Amino acid sequence: MNNIDLSNLIFPDINKSIEYYKDMYPSRNLDESAKVTRFAPSPTGFVHLGNFETALINYILAKTSNGIFYLRCEDTDQSRKVDGSFDKIVDVLNKYNIKPDEYEFNNNIVGNYGPYIQSKRREIYHTFIKYLIQIGKAYPCFCTKEQLNNKRKKQEQNKERIGYYGRHANCRNLSIDEQISNIKNGIPYVIRFKSSGDNNKRFDFNDLVRGIISLPENDQDFVIMKSNDRLPTYHFAHFVDDYLMHTTHVVRGEEWLSSVPIHIELFQTFNTKHPKYIHIPLLLKKEGNNLRKISKRKDPEASMTFYEEKGYPTQAVIESLMTIINSNYETWHDNNKDKIYLDFIFSPKKMSATGGALYDIEKLNNISKNYISKLSAKELYNRVLNWSKKYDKELELLLKKYPEYTIKIFNIEREQKNPRKDFICFSDIKNQICYMYDELFKEKNYEFDKITDHKEIEKILKTYIDKYYDINDDKDTWFNKLKLLSEELGYASNIKEYKLNLDKYKGSIADISTVIRVALTTKKITPDLYEILKILGKERIKKRFEVFYLN
Repeated sequence: MNNIDLSNLIFPDINKSIEYYKDMYPSRNLDESAKVTRFAPSPTGFVHLGNFETALINYILAKTSNGIFYLRCEDTDQSRKVDGSFDKIVDVLNKYNIKPDEYEFNNNIVGNYGPYIQSKRREIYHTFIKYLIQIGKAYPCFCTKEQLNNKRKKQEQNKERIGYYGRHANCRNLSIDEQISNIKNGIPYVIRFKSSGDNNKRFDFNDLVRGIISLPENDQDFVIMKSNDRLPTYHFAHFVDDYLMHTTHVVRGEEWLSSVPIHIELFQTFNTKHPKYIHIPLLLKKEGNNLRKISKRKDPEASMTFYEEKGYPTQAVIESLMTIINSNYETWHDNNKDKIYLDFIFSPKKMSATGGALYDIEKLNNISKNYISKLSAKELYNRVLNWSKKYDKELELLLKKYPEYTIKIFNIEREQKNPRKDFICFSDIKNQICYMYDELFKEKNYEFDKITDHKEIEKILKTYIDKYYDINDDKDTWFNKLKLLSEELGYASNIKEYKLNLDKYKGSIADISTVIRVALTTKKITPDLYEILKILGKERIKKRFEVFYLN
């Protein structure tokens, strides 16, 4: 009995060679500078912000080099698979217009290097594993979980390095006959890679973020095929797919840096060049005076659904990530306001190599406010309407009922050199403009300031609406009438005059305008009062005043 017999016993139905698949997936016909990247998430739940950052960088690398960006579903760990997760991943990519050139979705394959779902590539992985068994670079391991746990405990007690290697690799030196006998007797097994590495030796590895790093060789006989479903482990599937799909650059979190020796050894075993690796820093959050990793459990902003539910514009989320992806992005963007992020030249060397990357929600808020302020009123209306259809039915009904009226509201202090920046995200908007709709107007909590006497307020309002209000007035005329109203009722028509003669006046024109503002909106701070008056119109203004009289 020999390795060929063993491989045929384990994989009796595999009759193709690895050369067959190399021919099936030939080198891509691309320019030398073109990058082939992939977003390869596991369908195990929501899309994490860090995963999205990875997808964004991969997309930038491919699109700015006339390369290929493909989507691969890494579902070999079936026990962790969550139904509908991959749909969410595709949905997020579509929402942010990060569209793969190659993918597989709803039984539709786009691209010549599929299947792009790993569980459908079982035969390919088995072919590669069978080859490794044939050349003596892989073997079946019959150790039970209990045996492995006991081995680990002994290693810990003896302060030895943890793992399945060297003299700790019990099944490595079983004879072929023993292996075949165990399999025929139905003893469960996994397949392990037989490492040729020496942990006492080191090699230089060039990470595109950190530069040259010295790493120990891998000597672990790691599992490459599981026993229960005979699917490959992450490491082996990663190697086979990146090899056959001709991935040139792999972007992943810095926590995968320790896996580099395993992946390098796999590529070396097949005498092929490994991809270039970009290990990006962890996303951190400030908590008090400390920084910690953004948590799936603690932090709502860890999930991409948070940004959709809040109604952050997709462009704002991308811009906020770009500011931490490359340290010089903000300066570039300030100097190139007419360009988009894909015009920026991304450099892995300008990523944080140590200490992680701080993700600041306040920075996102500022970016989002700036972005929303530059939208036209009509475009903002369309975006808010689209968002409200899923997240705020009450707002949706109002927007559909009053389209032109709402656009006028959105246009207050918008078409000017320094537009108003009061909307952080779409979920903010209803609360900020609710007083403009009779259906949402709440008259209970008026925020009157200096003038609080009900009779005095009523006198101001009645005098204004009966004598001075005219919807056709331009802003200068309106303001001059406000001055006349102030003087008639014993208030200074300018604040400077009032401050010089406090005993002479009841207050100033500012107090008069505050009374009108609060009676109409219940709030003492709002956008431009003249614009609000013009949009509301005389009948609605009179009704708001009457509501106050009866309050």
